[in-house]
Amino acid sequence: MDTTCWILVGALGALVLLYALFEVHYFLRMLITVFLARFCRKRVHILDETSVYGLCTTTDIDWLLNHMNNARYLRELDFARADFYERTNLYREICAQGTGVVQGAATIRYRRFLRPFTIYRIASRITYWDEKSIFMEHRFITLSDNFVRAIATCRQRVLDCSAEAVMGALIDRGVKHNGSANNNLEAGHTQIPHVRPEVPLDVARWIESNEISSANLRAASRSAAAAANHIPPPPPPPPSAHSISTRC
Repeated sequence: MDTTCWILVGALGALVLLYALFEVHYFLRMLITVFLARFCRKRVHILDETSVYGLCTTTDIDWLLNHMNNARYLRELDFARADFYERTNLYREICAQGTGVVQGAATIRYRRFLRPFTIYRIASRITYWDEKSIFMEHRFITLSDNFVRAIATCRQRVLDCSAEAVMGALIDRGVKHNGSANNNLEAGHTQIPHVRPEVPLDVARWIESNEISSANLRAASRSAAAAANHIPPPPPPPPSAHSISTRC
């Protein structure tokens, strides 16, 4: 009996320590999201839109207790991107080219509250890419009224590799048309562009804003470094007695 109690106490202590050191729910949900995307959900083309569903629970609301916390929106995008990466093979292609991907920037615009226990959908798609980055748009849409509650633009920076090469490898892979007999692909685009699309106006302005911010930060860093390395000139020597007498 004593041994059983000690085992239970040890297991409970380990569980408490695990929850204290890590956000266990986040990692469990990420594992489930990746598993479902890889083994249970249909593959889609890289230029298709994917959707994941969520529920605003009591752990998501802010201190006012009447809507989702602003930070939770960006957290939810981790799961939306994981689903997109797996179902489009984007992450596999990036790894196959011997590189990785990180999020370089994100901007979100809140349009209307997500109330507690509201079911919503996150629609994700690629809007543009350049030589270094892939730009994604995410929309939080409530199922009850199909209203876009929030919209986010994110920049996925591909490391040590050309984002253009990654997209080029995926665009020609699994190209499909409406009415395709391939059951592994969801119905979607009737025509797949083989060249980079024109940058949307809002994305172009957002890129410009990020570049201005980067330039400002670099200028501030250079100014701070120059100030830190600046050595003030020594004070002038006191006048000699000869010079004093001469002036007198």
